[in-house]
Amino acid sequence: MARIGVEQSLTNVSDALRAAGHDVVELRQEQDANGCDCCVISGQDENVMGMQDVVTQGSVLNAHGMSAEEVCQAVESRLQS
Repeated sequence: MARIGVEQSLTNVSDALRAAGHDVVELRQEQDANGCDCCVISGQDENVMGMQDVVTQGSVLNAHGMSAEEVCQAVESRLQS
């Protein structure tokens, strides 16, 4: 079971990932990403300040324009890589 961080606004994605058996953590602040295998963001506020600080070693998935099912498939494929 993978630990997946999901941005607060993506409740449908959180529900779908939980249904798939993943441990879902709500991303409220930077520290919430610690220990996550993958993080899912909405993309609405991605890199607004032009700064890139590495907080997690897991991959980050931008869910902008994707359905919850598409996000689950993308997460699964990244976890297998």
